[in-house]
Amino acid sequence: MRLSILLFAAASLFLLPAACGRLPSGAPVSEDIVRQSADQDANFALYSVNRAFLPTVAQWPATGKQERLNWIGASNGAKSQIIQPGDKLTLRIWDSSDNSLLTSVEQKMVQLQDVRVAANGTIFMPYVGNVNVLGLTPDLAREKLQDELETIVPSAQLQLDMAEGRNNSVDLVSGVANPGTYPMPNRNFSVMGLISMGGGIGPHLNNPQIRLVRGRNIYGTSVDNLLNHPQLDTLLRGGDRVFVEEDERYFLSFGATGKEDLHIFSKDELSAMDAMSISGGFQDGRADPQGLLVLREYDPEAVAPGVRGPRQTRVVFSLDLASADGLFSARQFQINPGDLVIATESPINDALTVSNIIGNFFGVFSRAGIL
Repeated sequence: MRLSILLFAAASLFLLPAACGRLPSGAPVSEDIVRQSADQDANFALYSVNRAFLPTVAQWPATGKQERLNWIGASNGAKSQIIQPGDKLTLRIWDSSDNSLLTSVEQKMVQLQDVRVAANGTIFMPYVGNVNVLGLTPDLAREKLQDELETIVPSAQLQLDMAEGRNNSVDLVSGVANPGTYPMPNRNFSVMGLISMGGGIGPHLNNPQIRLVRGRNIYGTSVDNLLNHPQLDTLLRGGDRVFVEEDERYFLSFGATGKEDLHIFSKDELSAMDAMSISGGFQDGRADPQGLLVLREYDPEAVAPGVRGPRQTRVVFSLDLASADGLFSARQFQINPGDLVIATESPINDALTVSNIIGNFFGVFSRAGIL
């Protein structure tokens, strides 16, 4: 009886792998991908990522949701405000003469409250008529109105205050503690100054992005880029609208990674090594460090004649993180939005799985006292 069981167990050592073939697993084996790419009818192209290949792939077209928005460089603006249509001016006029056209004996000062600047840039003053103040600073406008007033009332003195209208205000729409419409204190008002005035960026935003809407144009960059490059902190114009929003780009991780999930970009540029860190790295004892794969799909235009791009629209990039060149290349290979990062399984896992099954098989009989 015992001899029969031993013979059966020995036969199982040879028959079980053959019967099972490749045991089910949660990730592909890199050898399988390489073998499939060699087929003549393979519908994808396979590229090994190394130092020599990096300059080539860097020139290929972008993929995924990557908004290529321009940005406006910073410049110096005036430290004072400029009067625009829609602004409101408050005029206070003093006249001490006894026979003044503007004031009475009891009241030596008259105030013209919230005089709106017309669409053509003019305001109306009694006894003077329409005066054009468009594009003037408040100080220059006061001097011009004073000169016009002195021709009628030589002893009059004028003071001017300004309240900014729509053309001298900007909208901070989202992504900050206090969104709203903010008057521009001067012509040297920048994007980061506006965000600061709005209470700063919400802590929940991942890699916050800035969108500046000016007329029909949209400009974009990231907050991190502005912080690292102050020369890009552009000046605002009246009527601008600024949005701060979370980075919506993502990549996917699958296979023998620490976490299979959808991951939002945490910074402007992510390398393959960054992606592995975000996804939890390789699973110990299961992953094959020589078989990190990045799956990407290009637009059909990328494979058109005369375009520097891949051989096929579906591409698999293979990185060997068990070599020094592979490690350095993984730090420079850029992950695109929508990429699928796969940590493949080591082929030895299949043999280990079979070994465990057979070990358990003998253990059961040993505990039963048969062996």
